[in-house]
Amino acid sequence: MVSELRAKTGAGMMDCKKALTEVDGDIDKAVDILRKKGLSAAAKKAGRAAAEGLIVADGAGNSGVLVEVNAETDFVAKNDGFVSFAKGVAETALKDAPADMEALLACQFPGTGRTVAEEQTHQVATIGENINVRRFSRFEVPAGKVVSYIHGIGKIGVMVELATDSADDKVAALGRNLAMHVAAANPQYLNRNSVPAEVVEKEKEIMRAKAKDSGKPDNIIEKIILGQINKFFGEICLLEQAYVIDPDLKVGKVVEALAKELGTEITLPRYERFQLGEGVEKRADDFAAEVAAMTK
Repeated sequence: MVSELRAKTGAGMMDCKKALTEVDGDIDKAVDILRKKGLSAAAKKAGRAAAEGLIVADGAGNSGVLVEVNAETDFVAKNDGFVSFAKGVAETALKDAPADMEALLACQFPGTGRTVAEEQTHQVATIGENINVRRFSRFEVPAGKVVSYIHGIGKIGVMVELATDSADDKVAALGRNLAMHVAAANPQYLNRNSVPAEVVEKEKEIMRAKAKDSGKPDNIIEKIILGQINKFFGEICLLEQAYVIDPDLKVGKVVEALAKELGTEITLPRYERFQLGEGVEKRADDFAAEVAAMTK
């Protein structure tokens, strides 16, 4: 009966089981219960592409979170209820420090008596679009600063961690500038040691093939590759990138300079960058065809 109800409504197994138990196994009444709760409608929308939405940040001091919540349209992403939901998810992730997405969805959503997963379903039923808490990242450093930056209207979010014993305001200011740098420069790795060996080797193979086509001898080719691979690291590694605020300096050197100025140690052990909808297949609607179909 649970299987039959799921086929009819698309609702989750446990929701179907609860509904059937409530009405002593009456399928039709169970369908009505799920529809009233919005669970049937929410499940039907769950397969629809959701690549719009918001990236939100929360936190201050030595902890912070980034959260991406997706919706189907940019219009809904501006809805007050959706914005409030996204902020509530970030607040929950910061406060409860869940280990993963499953744990986050099981947390209590602020002020509702529902879990994050249940509140997400409620929002789907209320707003009428597929809504999905896609991912989150949470940083906490024993000593130092976690600084976040949201670019535009929640399209790009960055979080930077600076480990230091210094409480100087210049540390937080540097963190924000570095977060803005990450938003603009989009580094793929923290430093060259974090670049996978296979990525480096593949790049070297491409460089070597191009150099051989030029007819240069092998000993010269290896010197050329050495210079080019350093340039490659300078493009993809945060600490080796040219600092957007002062391109004459590398990011790593900027961090070292502030540490020297304050007479303490400052390191940048990690960062996170979310770009809205990256990796999600976006719905390609033909608006003209849709209007034409409506007039038939």
